[in-house]
Amino acid sequence: MKILKYVTITTAFFFITFSNAQSSIKVSLMEDAEAPIVSKHIYGHFAEHLGRCIYEGLYVGEENKLIPNTAGVRNDIIEALKELDIPNLRWPGGCFADTYHWKDGVGPKEDRPTMVNRWWGGTTEDNSFGTHNFLNLCEVLGAEPYLSANVGSGTVQELIDWVQYTNHDGISPMADWRRENGREEPWKVKYWGVGNETWGCGGNMTAEYYADIYRQYATFMPGWSGETEVYRIASGASEDDYHWTETLMKNVPHELMEAVALHDYAVFDWSDKGPSVNFDKEVYFKSMEQALKMEEYVTKHIEIMDKYDPEGNVDLFVDEWGGWYDAEEEVKNGVLFQQNTIRDVMIAGTVLNTFNNHARRVKMANLAQMVNVLQAVILTDEEKMIKTPTYHVMHMYKVHHDAKLVPSTIKENPQYRGLPVLSVSASKDETGKIHISLVNIDPEKDMPVEFDIAGLGIKNIKGQLLTSDKLQDHNSFDEPEKVTPKEFKGAKLKKDKISLTIPAHSLIVLQGEYK
Repeated sequence: MKILKYVTITTAFFFITFSNAQSSIKVSLMEDAEAPIVSKHIYGHFAEHLGRCIYEGLYVGEENKLIPNTAGVRNDIIEALKELDIPNLRWPGGCFADTYHWKDGVGPKEDRPTMVNRWWGGTTEDNSFGTHNFLNLCEVLGAEPYLSANVGSGTVQELIDWVQYTNHDGISPMADWRRENGREEPWKVKYWGVGNETWGCGGNMTAEYYADIYRQYATFMPGWSGETEVYRIASGASEDDYHWTETLMKNVPHELMEAVALHDYAVFDWSDKGPSVNFDKEVYFKSMEQALKMEEYVTKHIEIMDKYDPEGNVDLFVDEWGGWYDAEEEVKNGVLFQQNTIRDVMIAGTVLNTFNNHARRVKMANLAQMVNVLQAVILTDEEKMIKTPTYHVMHMYKVHHDAKLVPSTIKENPQYRGLPVLSVSASKDETGKIHISLVNIDPEKDMPVEFDIAGLGIKNIKGQLLTSDKLQDHNSFDEPEKVTPKEFKGAKLKKDKISLTIPAHSLIVLQGEYK
């Protein structure tokens, strides 16, 4: 039986004219005993062998004496990721995954073959960063590893061997080889992607063909020794390819598939994605128009999943998402390197709110990507490292990790050129604190807000604000702290109401506490 508690939030949005102001936005929050938990895995990350993400970014090598590192991984990045409490990390791709043969990346480094990264820049890699490096890093971070397996150019046996190498604690050829390579205990890897973007760089397959291929691979992927649960993720649709999701849900037995993926980037023109910094308001609008389509895509893919799986046994993983712009040409080996501005704060805040609000099905998401690529949380330049505005969004939003969703409904949301201005999600953590995430995407107008918190018993309110003067503002190696969260003191609590004003192009996270 549902136990419901209704809370109404009223957000006032004033547009000054010669006569009077527009009516306020009304947002209702409904505390529901049966609401889902917002899985911490929604706040996952992605590291692909692409540009300077792995080499010259995350991994500088064990012999590097200039940059402090642990087993070749930068210490400053390790500490920054620990501060985020990252729940999972996806590797090695991406498109790279379907050309990667994992056995080339284990064993003595002097014996490993080189490979050409044909997807990303044609660079030659020495395979010095491999399975052991990645899985040991995940242990250091306390993050679940998510391995993306090679289906496009690999074999079923190759994947079987990888599962056995990482997970089997008994006697077997792969487990024995792991021990020879210096690792006694298995890592017990749970999350396995069966191919990546198989409709494109992963093989240009049809949905029907991939469904059969997936069934074959998934059949041979049970856990080893009955001790490790293997969570199989089907290569999913791009954006609004609903036929792909329907084909998988209809043609793959659900006992063979724990999750189906979805990819969506905030790209309005793949042939001209626009600059990462020197963009105008027209480009900003187009970027936000595409980013906000995530709500439509997630909703419709979930509707299809509900049709074939009403019990909700198969999860939805949005394992690639983020802003994607034209690369900065002056950066050496800067394939897909881009800066990160207040626009990215707007994208991250609104998309994460969408995932929170769809937590019933969305159980994992992976921001693309972690270091030096696309909407990265960290940028590096030799010994220098900076945290991007998106890093700060992920840090502010970690209050939602494994908290109980407080469902929200926005009525009469004002529009910015046809786009809803306000984005909201809320949750209640295990201590009873309520956190509310608010994003105002309007580039020019502040938004007065009034929350009705009657019945919640909140006696104290505090918050953090993330914004800057211009949409184009960003953190650079010369100004690494230009965009950082500030304490928000503008929230006023009086008679079961909280009033505040959200500045233009800003993000606020409020915390309601009990005295």
